[in-house]
Amino acid sequence: MSKLFPHVFTPGKIGTLTLKNRIMKAPQSSGMSNMDGTVSERLVRYYRKQAAGGAGMIIVEYAYVDDLGAKSAHCHLGISSNEHISGLSWLAENIKEQGAVPGIQIEHCGRQKFLGTQPIFAPSAIPWPRLWDQYGVQAVPQVLTIEQIQDIVHAFGDAALRAKIAGFELVEIHGAHGYLLTNFFSPTTNHRTDLYGGSLENRMRIYVEIVRDVRKKVGPDFPVTIRLSGTDYEPDGFPIEDTIALAKVLEKEGIDAFHISGGDHHTMIHQVTPMAIEPCHNVWAAEAIKKVVNVPVIASGSITLPEYAEEIIASGKGDFVGLGRPLWADPEWPNKAMHDHPEDIRPCIRCNEGCLERTFFNYKAITCALNPTISREGELDIEPAKTPRKVAIVGGGPAGMEAARVAKLRGHEVTLFEKKALGGLLHEASAPEFKADIRPLMKYQITQIEKLGIPVVQKEATPEDLKDFDAVIVATGSRPMMPKVPGMDGKNVCDALDVLNEEVQPTGRIAVIGGGLVGTETALYLAKEPNQVVLVEMLPQIMNGVAATDQMAYAEKMAGMPIDVHTNTRLLEINDHQITVQKGKCTSTIDVDTVVIATGLASEQCLYDQLMEAGKEAYLVGDAVKPGKIFDAFHTAYRLALKI
Repeated sequence: MSKLFPHVFTPGKIGTLTLKNRIMKAPQSSGMSNMDGTVSERLVRYYRKQAAGGAGMIIVEYAYVDDLGAKSAHCHLGISSNEHISGLSWLAENIKEQGAVPGIQIEHCGRQKFLGTQPIFAPSAIPWPRLWDQYGVQAVPQVLTIEQIQDIVHAFGDAALRAKIAGFELVEIHGAHGYLLTNFFSPTTNHRTDLYGGSLENRMRIYVEIVRDVRKKVGPDFPVTIRLSGTDYEPDGFPIEDTIALAKVLEKEGIDAFHISGGDHHTMIHQVTPMAIEPCHNVWAAEAIKKVVNVPVIASGSITLPEYAEEIIASGKGDFVGLGRPLWADPEWPNKAMHDHPEDIRPCIRCNEGCLERTFFNYKAITCALNPTISREGELDIEPAKTPRKVAIVGGGPAGMEAARVAKLRGHEVTLFEKKALGGLLHEASAPEFKADIRPLMKYQITQIEKLGIPVVQKEATPEDLKDFDAVIVATGSRPMMPKVPGMDGKNVCDALDVLNEEVQPTGRIAVIGGGLVGTETALYLAKEPNQVVLVEMLPQIMNGVAATDQMAYAEKMAGMPIDVHTNTRLLEINDHQITVQKGKCTSTIDVDTVVIATGLASEQCLYDQLMEAGKEAYLVGDAVKPGKIFDAFHTAYRLALKI
């Protein structure tokens, strides 16, 4: 192992103090390069912050290897031209200055071209389904000729040499996640009958040729790794046995380490797993590869907490741990783990809201639901207030606790009012086991309140309680909205939040009214023997406005569960043992024992209105502004607390 990052690899005892040496930043596209693929000042600031967090190595996001069809996304980093070297050198130097080893990943997008523009190249004319739905026939790839394949092989080698010249100390070939190389490797996307299709040997041929070309151009002593999907999770795709065979061949060709994850963009819940999927989802594949190779293996994917990383390394499932989204949620993750302060790590909850839904899928730079400073490094830093003030925060949910944290760090005298328990709706949100990622977040927030010494007054604040404060941040959240239909006052009717906080525990035949995020999660939570659940939604489909990865994961969970979904269906009336519904022009009844209402939330602004009428300086954050998600709670609270 001495050849591979000798100054970051520490053999021997694995514990908190050596964890840093095994942690690296896994590459993820940021959307922060210039349009021509050159390095931007914004990108440098971002990676400088990531490197300062204590990871032993930073593997910079995938860089496209040619100017014909390799570029995948908006503001995608390039390494296709010698003119990219200058900026890449600047980037590598900044990473080194922060004490991390700079590596870079090189790739060709194949059929997964987010931009949706031709030319799109792949081994066969089989489009990525998401792109087909969006662009139609324009998404069908052009079939690569053998001559074009050879050009791409050489482009990878040339790109690797540019990385070495620029000062990177490792290059990683992207051979995973549904990009070009897996388009060749997977029978799902490779229907060729020539030297590059059919047999396993032929399907792995391009990998071998690229590794040979890269090794020839960077020399025998330059570290070269490759990222592989253990499986693409496609029904007719490649199993772990094929990846094991590929890894054995590539080790003989001189690969220095394997970076193992899984899935492709079509099976994205296995690639960028949401919280409904178990953490460390693809570690099993890293363990399988490690058993058959003699070079290091990097495990990655949903390794959100230090305890997971420790277990992976201590048990021998991987030699290194790659972190992607967790370093967006908290760039200081490695330093906090290394110095034995895991309670101070702001944990990734795998909501995919900031990194995918609101940003990358919409051609923006990435951000994070819990960390508004990602992609805004140097712009939104917490700085001391010019004039410390006496500030009250009303509401101890996620928005209230974040506002209190930031205001306190700025030097204000902060008091937090909460009528129940700190956490707010995070208690209900984390009730189902498939939402367990939220529990460490709630624990983190409460810990920060305690460590900062912020007093918590357990009562419902009134204007009288707040009269001596200079400013009040109102984070009173939201309340359930109840539909106006006959029977709503019946004893068999309850609210979804009361179910999730276990104040009510319905059994038998249960109707959940409302198929949004809360309604769907409540239906899943209740769908256990002997219960039978009916989910009623007015719109044509359930889970509207829910992250795509959650939609996929929840749909997968609902399959085979005792949940009967009624869309385009309106609730008309509730009786003791049935509900009356209307679909189109048809009216019908459904026998039920309990009716659970999940038809949305309304902002609670009563206190804010009273304060404004009294001429008090007051502000709204979180659900009190508009019912939203954890993303909205953190972002509104953080930005407001920077201003007061």
